[in-house]
Amino acid sequence: MLKQLTKSEELLQRRKNVVAAGVGVFNTATAREAKGALIIDEDGRELIDFAGGIGVVNAGHCPEPVVKAIQEQAAKYIHTSFNVVTYEPYLELCEKLVEILPHGERTKAMLVSTGAEAVENAIKIARQATKRPAVLCFTDAFHGRTLMAMTLTSKIDYKVNSGPFAPEVYRLPFPNFYRYHGNMDMDSFVDMELKRLYESGKNLVDPNNLAAIILEPIQGEGGFNPIPQKYFEGLRDFCDTYGIMLIADEIQSGFGRTGNWASWQNYNVTPDISTYAKSLGSGMPIAAVLGRAEVMDAAAPSSIGGTYIGNPVCCAAALATIQMMKDENLNQRGIEVGNIIEARFKKMQQKFPQIGDVRGMGAMMAMEFVKNNDPNQPDGELCGQIVKNCAEEGLIIINAGTNKNIIRVLCPLVITDEQLNKGLDILENVIKKLTLK
Repeated sequence: MLKQLTKSEELLQRRKNVVAAGVGVFNTATAREAKGALIIDEDGRELIDFAGGIGVVNAGHCPEPVVKAIQEQAAKYIHTSFNVVTYEPYLELCEKLVEILPHGERTKAMLVSTGAEAVENAIKIARQATKRPAVLCFTDAFHGRTLMAMTLTSKIDYKVNSGPFAPEVYRLPFPNFYRYHGNMDMDSFVDMELKRLYESGKNLVDPNNLAAIILEPIQGEGGFNPIPQKYFEGLRDFCDTYGIMLIADEIQSGFGRTGNWASWQNYNVTPDISTYAKSLGSGMPIAAVLGRAEVMDAAAPSSIGGTYIGNPVCCAAALATIQMMKDENLNQRGIEVGNIIEARFKKMQQKFPQIGDVRGMGAMMAMEFVKNNDPNQPDGELCGQIVKNCAEEGLIIINAGTNKNIIRVLCPLVITDEQLNKGLDILENVIKKLTLK
């Protein structure tokens, strides 16, 4: 007799039947409804969400002020195209963004729909501002899946048989202290990496041909690797010396995730251009590019943007999200949530030798699983088992890293302490079950 499928299993089977196989499946959970930090699956089971739609719902699932703003705007007008008809929600959102994310004395913004679009437009702006072709990026970076963004993305698995790629893109190793420091302390390690940066001007690409250097101050898909403070400062100096635009990709790290509107604000290093998406709109498709006014204005008319730039419903959602984040002080909550996660992760690290490193900033925390306590022996198999077992126990969590050996937490910042600790308990118990055999 055949086993009757659950509603969740039926949904996943339907997905397999009609959705292209290339669309990733990071977790086998399903959703019937969601609120705050909880998801109810198709079988009515309550799941704690540690993935947050890959960092998209920092303000929680279906926050009431955002839902209301979406409903009210949708009743007025849904689309006109900002290129054709100017409307206030676009302008108001740009005004709010330049207020909370100033790039020097005067800042300007543009809106698009996705993080990849934001990256594509940021590169175009930098090239027009400098009249130069080349772009420098880093290993373990993720910047999207469109042509330029995919070229900038490091992980080969995302790019197999997808070439040819965009020309004039060059790559340096990201200064990953855990993986590469050997016996060096942080200062010595950063000095070595900055030396490598300057040597790249002789053996990789002429810095006078570089339009931009783009990086995630805290790498997202690459494994929550934070850039060392001194290296970020050195990168800023390098860009200033050669007239290069420094682009900070804050798509996963923005809007409360690291305890600030952007992680670069924690470093006190201001980029020339920065990109945002994900939690900006609480799940509505909206993204932004911000930068110094003279840099942003270097782009020729109609050379940036698109049909759906700054959709008014998405703008309304973003405005309500920002206001809610201010009202509930979610930047501070990001720090509090991060402190709880970090403390628990470090206790787990003491118990389980398979955890080689704990790192991150604010509520953007991760643990890396390795074999034999060796940073060069990633244990992606164990990490995959943890994700699967957590889902079975009522916790949605996802991995990261080029070798898929890093567990990351991107829970909504509105999560209660009780929900957070319950989720961490599930995670710890799963790790214990899988490692202490």
